[in-house]
Amino acid sequence: MTIGINAAAAIKQPRTGVEEYTYQLIKHLTMLPEARGHRFFLYVPSFLKEGGGGFKNKGLNPSQPPFKKGGENPFDFPLPPNFEIKVLRWPLPFLWTQARLAWEMLVNPPQALFIPAHILPFGAPSNSTVAIHGLEYEYFPEYYSLWRRLYLRWSTKRAARRAKKIIAVSANTKKDLVKLYGGEAGKISVVYHGVKFSNSSQPPLNLRGGEILPTPPFPKEGEIPPLKLRGGEGELSKPYLLYLGRLETKKNIQGILEAYKILKKKYKIPHELALAGAPGYGYEKIKEEIDDFNKRCHAEFISTSHGIPKQVRDDRMVYHYKIAELGYISEDEKWQLLAGADIFLFPSFYEGFGLPVLEAQLFGVPVVTSASSCLPEIAGQGALFINPDNPAQIAEVTKQIIDDKILRDKLKQSGFENIKRFGWEKCAKRTLEVLVGK
Repeated sequence: MTIGINAAAAIKQPRTGVEEYTYQLIKHLTMLPEARGHRFFLYVPSFLKEGGGGFKNKGLNPSQPPFKKGGENPFDFPLPPNFEIKVLRWPLPFLWTQARLAWEMLVNPPQALFIPAHILPFGAPSNSTVAIHGLEYEYFPEYYSLWRRLYLRWSTKRAARRAKKIIAVSANTKKDLVKLYGGEAGKISVVYHGVKFSNSSQPPLNLRGGEILPTPPFPKEGEIPPLKLRGGEGELSKPYLLYLGRLETKKNIQGILEAYKILKKKYKIPHELALAGAPGYGYEKIKEEIDDFNKRCHAEFISTSHGIPKQVRDDRMVYHYKIAELGYISEDEKWQLLAGADIFLFPSFYEGFGLPVLEAQLFGVPVVTSASSCLPEIAGQGALFINPDNPAQIAEVTKQIIDDKILRDKLKQSGFENIKRFGWEKCAKRTLEVLVGK
């Protein structure tokens, strides 16, 4: 069977969410023995005209040179002979899916088409499969522009109606598709994302005799260099609480900030708070709150420290609170942050899957997350659940984990058990089964 895949998201940098999903899925499809009997076309855009003019695609993988000809490999992994890159030229940095990919489907359609991110092109073959990652815009429309909300609703409804098969990334997403869009439950398959090891030579899990056994995460204690804050504003020191993901309103960053304030003022914890991720919707207000927190804390410390002996000042600095905004970080920095974190905070209002929760569990980090959307389904027994609208509860549960070593160890082991359910090889294998109709 010839299988076409919209691979545009997989070559973008930085990779988050759908981009990481598409990249990992293609990478693991290339390694599947079951895939060798099929021919794959990976459709990618090229915003580089012959001769170097035109729009430059700044999202291309920087580890590869700009590619202009079909057959060149934009990925950082080898492609077997049955995988072919198809560069579909288009002069504009928009409408590639609904114009150029749509034209390709009309003139040279594959036997099956897979769309990793819900936007089904016009003229798609009848045997099309679409992955849908969540309907958060229906539950929290205020976090999206009117145009973005209308486009997501139209494109997702259209995909759910016209695609022959749908892949939902969680049972919760499947439930939402049936409930909100009248999707046919029989054509919706739940296929979980995977979770990957770090790029280090020592993975955080050890495979022995087919069994997954927890081992000390990489890097080991004492091997973690200080991480510089964005703009050279300082260093992140242990102990710290960690959030990974976009800094945007729907991720409930304000709830994390309020909970952290309670943890410092009421419970006097020594932890710093690290926020790592690119700016998203509502970032301007979030940034103002972070700056205000840090400025007020510094002023308070200075005003109460005049004339106090150095040792007392140093002791008091333990309770100085600092929010370290790290911006977008590299993969290696992400693993370093996870390896050094005491607790992972992820009180998001809605998630289609919630991959950062699994990445934290991979490193044995206790997780505090929301009792809503797919998060209980994905996090399993390796997390404590809170109401995302209640910062006081977030703070209370976090303090409970800090104070209780037995609970921390239990969450760590439960997290290791939970991630056995997820793997990119499993994801690729099950996706291929859906595509070929098994």
